[in-house]
Amino acid sequence: MQFFSFCFSCFIFLLYLCTRLEKLRALSSAGLEHLPYKQRVGGSNPSAPTRSQDVRNHILFFYLGNENKFVIYFAFRSIFTTFGFAECRMHLRNENKIVFLFCISLDFHYLCTLKSWTSTKQLNIWTMIWNQSIECMDREQLREIQSQRLVKMAHYVYYNTPFYRAKFQEMGLEPGDIKSIDDIVKLPFTNKLDLRDNYPFGLAAVPMSQIVRIHASSGTTGKPVVVLYTRKDLAMWSEAISRAFTAYGATKEDIFQVAYGYGLFTGGLGAHDGATNIGASVIPISSGNTQKQMTLMHDFGTTILCCTPSYAMFLGEAMKECEWPRSEFKLKVGVFGAEPWTEKMRVKLEESLGIKAYDIYGLSEIAGPGVGYECECQHGTHLNEDYFYPEILDPNTGEPLPEGSFGELTFTHLTKEGMPLLRYRTHDLTALHYDKCPCGRTLVRMDRILGRCDDMLIIRGVNVFPSQIEDVILKLPEYEPHFLLTVDRINNTDTSELKVEVKDEYFTDDMSTMVGLQKKLEAELRSVIGLGFKVKLVEPKGIERSEGKAKRVIDKRNI
Repeated sequence: MQFFSFCFSCFIFLLYLCTRLEKLRALSSAGLEHLPYKQRVGGSNPSAPTRSQDVRNHILFFYLGNENKFVIYFAFRSIFTTFGFAECRMHLRNENKIVFLFCISLDFHYLCTLKSWTSTKQLNIWTMIWNQSIECMDREQLREIQSQRLVKMAHYVYYNTPFYRAKFQEMGLEPGDIKSIDDIVKLPFTNKLDLRDNYPFGLAAVPMSQIVRIHASSGTTGKPVVVLYTRKDLAMWSEAISRAFTAYGATKEDIFQVAYGYGLFTGGLGAHDGATNIGASVIPISSGNTQKQMTLMHDFGTTILCCTPSYAMFLGEAMKECEWPRSEFKLKVGVFGAEPWTEKMRVKLEESLGIKAYDIYGLSEIAGPGVGYECECQHGTHLNEDYFYPEILDPNTGEPLPEGSFGELTFTHLTKEGMPLLRYRTHDLTALHYDKCPCGRTLVRMDRILGRCDDMLIIRGVNVFPSQIEDVILKLPEYEPHFLLTVDRINNTDTSELKVEVKDEYFTDDMSTMVGLQKKLEAELRSVIGLGFKVKLVEPKGIERSEGKAKRVIDKRNI
């Protein structure tokens, strides 16, 4: 049908061209070509489309994402609407029928194509984008916005944050030296120690009368890291999380169960505000009280769960043991963040909870959850780079690395008012990719976080990340994704003991079977990581569960 309609349109088009050449020759010989267009043709200038045509074309351009086939359609449609109907009104009246026939045939072909298009998933992508104008913006245009915002931010922090003014002066740097986003390499770094040294409000860029919310880290090592927000900052944060939730398929029809901790931790209130911003219902249950979590999830019809991946595993176990079958739960999506997790853990979570599991990235110093998010393609984490400009640095030298290189992630605030940070070193290790995602978004994509510079353990000269251990464990079917690594130093030699839970169906009193499982895991760890671990297998639920971030490593060495 599409092929037939296209061929018919082409035939009418050729017929039109032949007729039009004859008429234009007649116009030229009549000496009318020197007259202004309006006098030659009569009526208004047809180059301006009617209001209805203009509205229709803009709506469809927006809706279909400028696909080539529709650009061609509208180009033809504009040409023939302009020259066919208007110019021919006075001199080419007999041709109107041909032009009209062509436009009708082209409309018919367009509708056939649109019907085919909407039968695919491609059109559904656009319903899962919260802010298409930003998330799908041309990268050159986005870079121009980033440049303008960085120039303003350089002046803003220089005149409003004494800490950065002193840094600029130490480096001999003036705000005027920052002329584009390319000059970001001239700016000073910021690290967590700087935030602690300026505790509590030394990095505030506005009077405290303009600060409407204060978040802080748990402060388990020294002073807590304080983060300050103005009303504009909170609105920006809600916008960022709304993009994430919409990418997961969430709408105002959903019921969110926010099981991140509320309070000083950014997870609970951040997810709450984002869900509220898209019009969804929110159950602010916070973390803990697992039995109540199950009851409300069942009775209230929760559709989207927000929590750490380790607590989600715990909830998955609780769901198996609760009084209701999984089929009675309406849960469909999980939003997991605040700690690193692997693809294999995603599979475990989706199986245990019967959901689609999505990663959400954030850190309190930059905003909280929503700094980055996965799309339905799960082809990396899109970063909201119109608010938070990312760089990848060599962790040792601090020099920028090229696209696709693995290194330390650094962020610069481009719009924050309350407590903007320049080139904040997150210690998260990842890589960035700038090619367009299949979902249509052009925002930069970040690889899954491998670990953190400060989480990296050096054991007998080997670099070890907890995520590597988790990845090995999840490859093997006999073990649960719960482990505890204890590192010590005895007689100047590093030791490492790894406790791992065995699944119930594999746990047995038969010593030889358990020794075989132990040796199997030790061999796999040595093969993948290059280090020997002393593995101790424990019974199911033998390792204490966490209702927040899981504690996976205990380092007893005084180094």
